[in-house]
Amino acid sequence: MPYTPPGFFCDRLIRERERKDGEGSVTKPLRFSGQDFKTLKQDCLQKKVLFEDDTFPASVDSLGYKELGPKSSKVKNIVWKRPKDICDNPQFIVGGASRTDICQGDLGDCWLLAAIACLTLNDKLLYRVVPQEQSFSENYAGIFHFQFWRYGDWVDVVVDDRIPTINNQLVFTKSAERNEFWSVLLEKAYAKLHGSYETLKGGNTAEGMEDFTGGVTEFYEMKDAPKELYKIMKKALERGSLMGCSIDALVPARLETRTTTGLVKGHAYSVIAVDECKQSAQKESKVRLVRLRNPWGQVEWNGPWSDNSKEWSTISKEEKEKLHQQIAEDGEFWMSFADFMKNYTKLEICNLTPDALDDDKLHKWTVSVNEGRWVRGCSAGGCRNYLDTFWTNPQYRLCLLEEDDDLDNSEAVCSFVVALMQKNRRKERKLGASLFTIGFSIYEVPKEMHGNKQHMQKEFFQLNSSKARSKAYINLREVTQRFRLSPGEYVIVPSTYEPHQEGEFLLRVFSEKKNVSEEIENRIKADHPVPAPASAGDETEEDQHFRTIFQQIAGDEMEISANELRNVLFRVLAENKDMNKEGFSLESCRSMIAFMDMDGTGRLNLQECRQLWNKIKEWQEIFKHYEAEQTGFISSYEMRNAINDAGFRLNNPLYNIVTMRYANENMNIDFDSFVSCLVRLEGMFRAFQAFDQDGDGTIRLSIMEWLQLTLYA
Repeated sequence: MPYTPPGFFCDRLIRERERKDGEGSVTKPLRFSGQDFKTLKQDCLQKKVLFEDDTFPASVDSLGYKELGPKSSKVKNIVWKRPKDICDNPQFIVGGASRTDICQGDLGDCWLLAAIACLTLNDKLLYRVVPQEQSFSENYAGIFHFQFWRYGDWVDVVVDDRIPTINNQLVFTKSAERNEFWSVLLEKAYAKLHGSYETLKGGNTAEGMEDFTGGVTEFYEMKDAPKELYKIMKKALERGSLMGCSIDALVPARLETRTTTGLVKGHAYSVIAVDECKQSAQKESKVRLVRLRNPWGQVEWNGPWSDNSKEWSTISKEEKEKLHQQIAEDGEFWMSFADFMKNYTKLEICNLTPDALDDDKLHKWTVSVNEGRWVRGCSAGGCRNYLDTFWTNPQYRLCLLEEDDDLDNSEAVCSFVVALMQKNRRKERKLGASLFTIGFSIYEVPKEMHGNKQHMQKEFFQLNSSKARSKAYINLREVTQRFRLSPGEYVIVPSTYEPHQEGEFLLRVFSEKKNVSEEIENRIKADHPVPAPASAGDETEEDQHFRTIFQQIAGDEMEISANELRNVLFRVLAENKDMNKEGFSLESCRSMIAFMDMDGTGRLNLQECRQLWNKIKEWQEIFKHYEAEQTGFISSYEMRNAINDAGFRLNNPLYNIVTMRYANENMNIDFDSFVSCLVRLEGMFRAFQAFDQDGDGTIRLSIMEWLQLTLYA
């Protein structure tokens, strides 16, 4: 399990409190690495120096970690140069940004370049990502910036303009115009966002399209495509949606290999237009066409409707002009829609808002965004095949409040899109991370449970099947699917396919009408935080035996320290057939002393010790109920139920802390750790209640009070 520093939760809470209104929006993006473009540029202009970015230096660390790492022969001849040292009269943009400005270099990021090519079709989107008024002449300081959507927030990424070259030629992306650099620097900023250039190798166009727009992508397999796909594509392009496609390569060795038709397998293309034209010989017929772009800037389709094909002679000059038909080896080409369907296997449409593309109505959708984590041993339960742990996954209550305006459908339904995205896997590649296989299930909440915002337990999933789910679990950054369900309450359970896989995710729900989507978090409370007083009735034989052991160890003072408590409990446990014989650690006994010590002496009298013993017996029964085949352990997943049975209700972040604090490397918890956890929980709840005198659920502590409370607990 990756190590999580003790301050993680505290730091996260501080960050959330400090986040100002509007930060992370398009108009107020977050500053990546804390760098402010305007401040840095102004500083460089005043000092008359060119910016050098220490957070993404001109070194091998920024290139990569394996194939482009320090030991790779590929990086030996790379020299980082500024554009003014590469060519005369460098320009940021020459004659407007266009898709011919994006030609692939020696990096396998065709997926990204296909997305950039799509971006150039919409100036509003383009100049959101590529801020205007950047120049190599006016107020030039060697610094540029770009903006990306990243897991729910817009971020502003600053870069210097030092670029990898070999023999004065750009190594990675380049423009058809030798002195144009906007696409080169955009690729560099995106590489910085993910840690290095090498992390950009391999991906799908949808990832880039979403990071440029904040949209949501829907995937179509050509073999299962709807009959109206041409209409869907045309409508999507009219609305500014970005679109990419690819041809599956069944054999890895055939990735990015050219076929006899000029198309490349395992390679990403941009769909930049769809249109129809009339053929002169057949006045009544129209041919549906698709225009595509190869990010290489060359290698084109050579079949019907390719640049030099005979089909162009069958249409009028006006039709040719309408389609901007030209003969050029620029990576762009037309093909018939029928050939497009026949040759390509996948289509990705990134909707800026997930409009209902399969009907004639333009809809406005609402969106809700939730961040979550799968934590090994606590909330990484895997898919429903692992029913014992599936229920521990994060759960999100979805309330579909209004049905669609769909007059053709007699049944009231709500349309919505669920998008589950795993975070930071690309950035963590150098640490060996790869994409998890992810998916989600949707369950209908029974009417009698509406409004009851409690985490669904294992029994619910044993008795209920899912109402809907993602088509498959797949190792993509994001799994997206559209659904139509009746108005009501549902629970979405996102998960990895295998349990125990730890990572962060983003869950977005888009719906035609209003929806409410939020993580189900138990209300934090304790049913009995104040210890019950010992009964004043006649002593039982067990009580008398306990008193005898206590007196023998405590002596005349009739009080015991942590060490002496350990001896008392060891002797009592040794003579009890049904209880754990291992005894307790000294640290656990210190916690027990703090828990029961009512007068602050650091020692326990007989009554306090007997109350503690009664507690331990209660907890032993709970532990035995969840103990796995008398192994002496309960799993960290079952710890949730055990804590509930002991009278405590926690939320996911607190269960995560319990797992990290008390579980061993196998995600199991022994009786000693189990008691230590419950002792601390009960003690902290009791202390909180003592301070929360007005019962409003908040307390105010001085530094002295805080340290006294936490150090002794």
